[in-house]
Amino acid sequence: MKESLLKLAFKKCREEKRPALITYTVAGDNTKKKSLDIINAISKTVDICELGFPHNTPIADGGQIQTSTYRALKNGLKIEDVFYIAKKFKLANKHKPLILMGYYNIIFQMGENKFLKKCEQVKVDGLIVVDLPYPENQIFANKCKKKNINFIQLVSPTTSKERLKKIIRASHDMIYYISMLSTTGGKLKVSPKRILQNFKNIKNQNKSKNVVIGFGITESTISKLKSADGLVVGSSLCSEITRSINNRQDPITNVIRLVNKLKNKIL
Repeated sequence: MKESLLKLAFKKCREEKRPALITYTVAGDNTKKKSLDIINAISKTVDICELGFPHNTPIADGGQIQTSTYRALKNGLKIEDVFYIAKKFKLANKHKPLILMGYYNIIFQMGENKFLKKCEQVKVDGLIVVDLPYPENQIFANKCKKKNINFIQLVSPTTSKERLKKIIRASHDMIYYISMLSTTGGKLKVSPKRILQNFKNIKNQNKSKNVVIGFGITESTISKLKSADGLVVGSSLCSEITRSINNRQDPITNVIRLVNKLKNKIL
């Protein structure tokens, strides 16, 4: 795999002595145009953008992301629309890494090869497939690698040492550490000190791999975890979009404000 935009983004952040700020929003929330406007606007501040493809049974997502997903699905968003948003985003931000995140059922229905061909065409940089774990993901992960798409492996506090070694060995340029046993958006149940100790245990096995922390990352917790390679914030952004819509405010303005606050906490 040639040096990816993801790898280059982490390298830049290391030079600046800070973690990568990674944001997650749902494609089509609350409209196709608005979700594109939001990621275009925040891409000037964040290092990596994650875009969720909506699914009607999001097993790992808490209430905030589920609300965003419901709005997108209610508006009739389809996987073709997700690729449209991704394509438009990459045309405007060709050097900004874009990760698609979602569930395997949609990929299976479309067909793996067709899905990956579409990802390649619109220049998606990475994929997170929540319900396709190691080692079942290896055939698909290898297909991704051949198309220079990073397949991002997930590890958690319950991943055994032996399994962790295998996952790290099989991983591409980024590993996603789920900080706690919870859905997204839950209150941080584990101390930042413990999370960072687990992060170091993963990192020490292969220092060339970029390990990011997700779940429970908010404006109040992000600064305590800034020794990680990257930090993923999703539910806070989805909550901000919901609050803005309910208050008849512009979600773009409010999400930009939140992202700037998050960035300042990790500098």
